[in-house]
Amino acid sequence: MERYRGRFAPSPTGPLHFGSLIAAVGSYLEAKSRGGEWLVRVEDLDPPRTVPGAADDILRTLAACGMRWDGVVVHQSTRSGAYHAALHGLRQRGLVYPCACSRREIADSGIAGIEGFVYPGTCRAGLPGSRQARAWRIVTGGAHAEFKDAVQDRIAHDLETQIGDFVLYRADRVYAYQLAVVVDDAEQGITDVVRGADLLDSTPRQIYLQRLLGLPTPRYAHLPVAANASGEKLSKQTLAQPINAARPLPLLIDALRFLGQQVPDGLARSDVGSFWKWAVPNWDTAHVPRCRSIRI
Repeated sequence: MERYRGRFAPSPTGPLHFGSLIAAVGSYLEAKSRGGEWLVRVEDLDPPRTVPGAADDILRTLAACGMRWDGVVVHQSTRSGAYHAALHGLRQRGLVYPCACSRREIADSGIAGIEGFVYPGTCRAGLPGSRQARAWRIVTGGAHAEFKDAVQDRIAHDLETQIGDFVLYRADRVYAYQLAVVVDDAEQGITDVVRGADLLDSTPRQIYLQRLLGLPTPRYAHLPVAANASGEKLSKQTLAQPINAARPLPLLIDALRFLGQQVPDGLARSDVGSFWKWAVPNWDTAHVPRCRSIRI
């Protein structure tokens, strides 16, 4: 039997906050309760959004919370060669094409999809006139992808009509998240992806890319995300407060309760080591709420 290999993949856009802690705790417990490995990958693909020092701060916070990762920490910013090779292979097979369309032009098409506007395929047959390529897109003609999520049940997308030909290499010369995460998960041997439900609708695109690239598809479990009173996901943009690395135990307990686990009252009077000694053998994915978000 294959050894379980999970991962936590934060973006270094700021300190670790409660919303990210939920994903870290859930993915860590799923891996350790199965006797598996838990890797950490820093998803720093987007230079304008990367905050200097944030990655190191996140790692220190994880360590203060008692979460020990296996192996070395991978940074996506060092992996452009692998992404280029994957894109080049798709290009050689005629599966990607250059696109000159701007976001405004796509929005003007007015076709709303699962995430934003559906790309209408304007450049699929070639660049119009003398326009220059801004990005590279993957052909989704007739593509359908579905999977059974361990928390959110069955998800199915008709990619061409609900998403459109999506970008793999952006106008600002950055490889798209969808391509990078597929290449990285395969190279790191990830068998199971446990992450927030804000990424649930990205998964069919990733499965489609896995098929085209001949890569294995992990099992998926998408945890509900924490939302504020207005229903917005906790994030740096919604002013989520950083984790207090000096007193992590109360937030670890809150994260476990958020994920539907029945935590004994006495655990709050223990320490971080005792928390994990109890949490790992008592973790049960079946108790995680079957919803995409929960207001806190």
